[in-house]
Amino acid sequence: MKVLFVCVENAGRSKMAEAFARRIGLDAKSAGTAPAAYVNPLVVQAMREKGIEIDAKPRLLTAELIDWADTVVTMGCSIEGLCPLPLLISMKKKLIEWHLPDPAGRDIAGIREIRDQIERLVGKLAE
Repeated sequence: MKVLFVCVENAGRSKMAEAFARRIGLDAKSAGTAPAAYVNPLVVQAMREKGIEIDAKPRLLTAELIDWADTVVTMGCSIEGLCPLPLLISMKKKLIEWHLPDPAGRDIAGIREIRDQIERLVGKLAE
């Protein structure tokens, strides 16, 4: 399964999901509809606690990335009105929406909660 995780900035939720998916052997990528300049440092810290390094720069969601994927998991971008839902539907991809809070502006404890929720959801996705 090739899965693409999409959020707004590709600086938190989608990066964590991609990292967890890769760790369990899924072919995974992530992108954002409005990428940040860098990955949230507290997200990097929270993932290091799980033994996972996140160092890739946030990337922009493109038609090529969508075309690559079998499944597209959105996490918050459709809530915020920034997800290109018509494009995703027109490309006939399996779509999944995870309603997850944005880690931006949260403290490390809040980010750990989101991280752990993402880890569980990725595990269920792999099943």
